[in-house]
Amino acid sequence: MIDRFDGWIAGLGTGSGLRVVVGHWPRSPLGPFTDVMVEQPDGHRLLLAPDDRVAGFVSATYTFDEVRIGPVDHEIRGDRRQVRAGPLECAFRVGGRTPLGLLLRTVPRSLATAPRWIGTIDAVARRVLPGVRTVGSAGGGRTEYYGALDLHRLTAAVVRWEGEDRGPLTPVRPPVRFGFGSTPTAPSLVRIITLVTRES
Repeated sequence: MIDRFDGWIAGLGTGSGLRVVVGHWPRSPLGPFTDVMVEQPDGHRLLLAPDDRVAGFVSATYTFDEVRIGPVDHEIRGDRRQVRAGPLECAFRVGGRTPLGLLLRTVPRSLATAPRWIGTIDAVARRVLPGVRTVGSAGGGRTEYYGALDLHRLTAAVVRWEGEDRGPLTPVRPPVRFGFGSTPTAPSLVRIITLVTRES
């Protein structure tokens, strides 16, 4: 069986060391949803999920020290996106397509989202984007594949945690440790199809 998640992943760092990964999934087996993974400067990993079903699936796929369930709001206004979830308020601006994004757009979607292709390009992704993996374990005998379709840089962000400004936009450094790979080091928005496969 294959669970298919169609959407975007944004990854960014802040001057205080707080790192944020936002997954926005208009189409998924769980219905449309947005979830947020946060790694604090001390390494504490937190999932902010909109409901128990999403929290159960995501926490079975990735590793967290804490899971909080509550409203996760995601708004798109032109090149700006705003996310509110629990103690987090995050607004960021999406910039131009990167050279890698231009290259990704030349790959037919049917090929870009094929598990065999994704597995083949994993070694290339590791060299081009340190810390990034395209295939790995999703736990419970499952395998996860990231089929990237496009890539844009993030040019600005305002991130507040519990009402406190967490500093300017910075690279995602050190890499986040939720799963088998990190987001790109450079703050980015990735158009992506994520596949989670399991035996029937």
